[in-house]
Amino acid sequence: GKMGFALAEAVAARGAEVTLITGPVYLTTPSGVNRIDIVSAAEMYDACLSLFPTSDIAIMSAAVADYTPILSSPQKIKKNTDDFELSLTKTKDILASLGSIKNNNQILVGFALETENEITNAKNKLINKNANFIVLNSMNDAGAGFNANTNKITIFDDKGNETSFPLKSKKEVAEDIINTITHVQ
Repeated sequence: GKMGFALAEAVAARGAEVTLITGPVYLTTPSGVNRIDIVSAAEMYDACLSLFPTSDIAIMSAAVADYTPILSSPQKIKKNTDDFELSLTKTKDILASLGSIKNNNQILVGFALETENEITNAKNKLINKNANFIVLNSMNDAGAGFNANTNKITIFDDKGNETSFPLKSKKEVAEDIINTITHVQ
């Protein structure tokens, strides 16, 4: 969404070769950014795994669903009964998969959208996914997260550092994220 596009624009403006993998959105591709459109979590997984081995930095800002329907239908499912049961299975974890193949020269950045135990969950995600950075979005912060042009984040790194930023435009937040992750190199 908007955060991913702001990040792609910020990195491209610094001269990086950028590939943006995005779901169906009506956002204009930033100048100098290669765009890959996907429609499912499985397609995003495949695209990320194919590009990651040749990437220096991967920033995983997409909010991919934690669960996926076991069966999908190519057309509308018509009402036939009063009840309908939908079976779900865990979606392939893109961040963890990339973390498992990451080498020491690659930087992996993940996002954590949390509603409770925000700091603990973000720190656990950093470790469990073998990421270098986790950007915490709290759904409890007004003006942050989805459907907004602003965000309020805290960045945790694998060295134990924690940096909080006030509510800002997503473009400014993207600059904060890029400044934080490139400062380490």
